[in-house]
Amino acid sequence: MSEDFKLIAKNRDVSGKGASRRLRRLEDLVPAIVYGGKKKPVQITLPHNELRKHLENEAFYSHIIELDVDGKTETVILKDLQRHPAKALVMHADFLRVSKTKKFKTTVPLHFINESTCEAVKTHGGVISHAMTDLEISCLPANLPEFIEVDFTDVEIGTVIHISDLKLPKGVESVALAHGTDHDLPVASVNKPKGDAIAEDSEEAAAEEE
Repeated sequence: MSEDFKLIAKNRDVSGKGASRRLRRLEDLVPAIVYGGKKKPVQITLPHNELRKHLENEAFYSHIIELDVDGKTETVILKDLQRHPAKALVMHADFLRVSKTKKFKTTVPLHFINESTCEAVKTHGGVISHAMTDLEISCLPANLPEFIEVDFTDVEIGTVIHISDLKLPKGVESVALAHGTDHDLPVASVNKPKGDAIAEDSEEAAAEEE
């Protein structure tokens, strides 16, 4: 992990939609909750501008965060986020406590690389289709990757990349594959150009008629 993320928060005594609206409108604060582990859930508030600045960094969504709540530090990850449907406002945030010695589950983004330069696309005009944009994983906090690469360098036309084809970092496991090989879902594929597919279908139809 290349960056350290820190947030300063305060305990929140009031709750409810009305109180949350006042916090956002009058104090520019975001209501949030911290839960998980053996401790009780805690209602907190965060400075809106500080949180929004962090949210501009993709790594923040899949990174360990040092959360200071009234001087007491907790290790958390961002678990859920609610945004305003029309305005650039964060409405609410959920943070999950994590232990340095226990594995936890989270979702990390997939980065698709070498798509435009692979032979299947560059030479044969293949069309890449993404079936997934992120992957649920299980790991220790120290092994949490910011993203997982999906490399198209040696991919051929007609190839389907599955979860089992991904090169996961050491100490990182796919949650789906932990449930068995029948959960080995497709991640992406390289399809034939539309013209080729139509021509091939026509040839097959003609062959059937003969």
